[in-house]
Amino acid sequence: MRYFSASIFVTVVCLLLATWWGYTKGGVAGAAACFSIALILGIMEVSLSFDNAVVNASVLKTWSEFWQKMFLTIGILVAVFGMRLIFPLVIVAQTADLSAAEVWNLALSNPNEFSVYLTNHHDEVAAFGGVFLLLVFLNFIFDSDKELHWLGKFEKQLASYGKVAAVPVFIALIVVLSSLTFVESGRELVVLKAGIWGILIYVGVDILSNILEEKQVTDVNVGSVVKGGSIGGFLYLEILDASFSFDGVIGAFAITSDVVIIMLGLAIGAMFVRSITVYLVKQGTLEEYVFLEHGAHYAIGILAVIMFLSMGYHIPEVITGLIGVAFILASIWSSLNHRRKNIVSESE
Repeated sequence: MRYFSASIFVTVVCLLLATWWGYTKGGVAGAAACFSIALILGIMEVSLSFDNAVVNASVLKTWSEFWQKMFLTIGILVAVFGMRLIFPLVIVAQTADLSAAEVWNLALSNPNEFSVYLTNHHDEVAAFGGVFLLLVFLNFIFDSDKELHWLGKFEKQLASYGKVAAVPVFIALIVVLSSLTFVESGRELVVLKAGIWGILIYVGVDILSNILEEKQVTDVNVGSVVKGGSIGGFLYLEILDASFSFDGVIGAFAITSDVVIIMLGLAIGAMFVRSITVYLVKQGTLEEYVFLEHGAHYAIGILAVIMFLSMGYHIPEVITGLIGVAFILASIWSSLNHRRKNIVSESE
């Protein structure tokens, strides 16, 4: 329970603030509505981002204590305030040609107009976040050094193709170009640019990590160069969290247009993702459930595909969350079977 005490405290504070905010706007009925919406958003964020916590833990477990603390303190501030509050304001400010103060006033005084500005640029956000998550998934699948394979020979065969470092980027570019068929006519170029920027930033973090760790840049395998903890690895996990939060922030506007409630609800989820990450690292859960990391990466891959499909189709957030949970549960079940088989073989 000690790993979740801070999250429980933040949850109570956020729900009290949401209740107060609703009461000032609509009395008792408004307070009840804002309380329930903030709680729903928090649960939604946790369900969508549990796989994010698993991947964070898979990287953090090999970091030094200093870099772990950096990510779990400064990193969570960036996640809560940067991505859940500042990011939507920046998008609207840039697209509406307004100052930060004007955008904040718009968010508070006319949340419906604010949400229209933000959701109008969903395709660019989906292309950027989707391709970054896709590369996270692809680099895990095409990791030729990976010894344990969840899907057996099929996954092992895919991993062997990872000897060609350009394969993940090649596939990512094909997906970005293919997704343009879902985009409204006249907006293809701006969405393509967003996707290209997602690839460039992913590769850029890899290059930065290699430079900082004094390694020769020979491939695009971020997972292998952030293991020791560095500013490059820190940036990698921050951008990964941002990619997860993109869809959650915009999807939250389908539930409410109140930016204050959205920030409070998603902050609850972000704090619990942090707590789950700490729990997984400190308890050694990834060593105990050996396929949990695999399930998380497959869930990330599905989320990336859903983000691209969302350019042309409306996909409810509950479906995204349930798919992610299904992969996690399946990986836990496979891990338990794997452990039981090892125990049997060792006893014989």
